[in-house]
Amino acid sequence: MFCALSGSVYLINDVVDREQDRRHPLKAQRPIASGAVKASTATVTALLLTAAALTVAVVMGREFFLVAAAYFLLQISYTFYLKHIVILDVLTIAAGFTLRAVAGGAAIEVPVSHWLVLCTTLLALFLALGKRRHELILLADNATGHRRILEDYSPYLLDQMISVVTASTLIAYAFYTISPETTEKFGTTLLSLTIPFPLYGIFRYLYLVHRKDQGGNPSEVLLEDKPLLACIALWTMTIIAILYRAH
Repeated sequence: MFCALSGSVYLINDVVDREQDRRHPLKAQRPIASGAVKASTATVTALLLTAAALTVAVVMGREFFLVAAAYFLLQISYTFYLKHIVILDVLTIAAGFTLRAVAGGAAIEVPVSHWLVLCTTLLALFLALGKRRHELILLADNATGHRRILEDYSPYLLDQMISVVTASTLIAYAFYTISPETTEKFGTTLLSLTIPFPLYGIFRYLYLVHRKDQGGNPSEVLLEDKPLLACIALWTMTIIAILYRAH
């Protein structure tokens, strides 16, 4: 359902931004910007996807529907307005990922921990700021011609924001692993042993952003960087081992 909903928003966004995307070295190859898909076709497809997704959301329950509708309205607001307001643009991106996590809890009728909301928001904000920095460096003098909001940012400002969010993300995760709520729920105090993994993962990502000029597409970075994949795999196995030992 969320694939359909986010897909419809991406289609609308690409229709709205098609002229700016044509001036981007990578986005110019997108179907709508390149002319391979007509704007009218994309718009109709987006409307059909939205209708289908929200229909499924209604069937899944009132709480899930409200979260899904809030996500859609937030993303539409971002496409037409919020992405042009400095700082609010990256906060909106982060909020979108947080709403997806909340929707997961609503779908299976499980209360969502405030730790999940906090860590998801901070990590998504970290990735969004990294993406903004990549765009600014990649496009250089043509940055504002592609995305007006980039004229309000600078590499130094983004680096300062990334530093704050990096520290906040790691501290939030560390406090989560040692909080009384967590230790009582999982019956173990050993989850703090997993702290080195997010520490390495975030530092590795910063290395890729600053030294390898990556970060424009976080999912590609994650899927293509073997050290990051190994870090996630080791973190997962460590979590399983700790919880298995506890129970």
